[in-house]
Amino acid sequence: MRPRTAPRNVQWRKSSYSGSNGGECLEVADNHTTVVPVRDSKNPAGPVLLIGGAAWQAFVDGLR
Repeated sequence: MRPRTAPRNVQWRKSSYSGSNGGECLEVADNHTTVVPVRDSKNPAGPVLLIGGAAWQAFVDGLR
């Protein structure tokens, strides 16, 4: 994983568990076949991590 700029035409979303108080949140972009773009919601112009789809799925499964 290396920080990159965001892919074009990305629709970002926060977790439904994120509050609206401006705390520490991550945003992810859906509908990418091989990677999942992830960024800090407090710094939307900052770097984006591109996480492999299998690694992201393992992470999500581990949270469940």
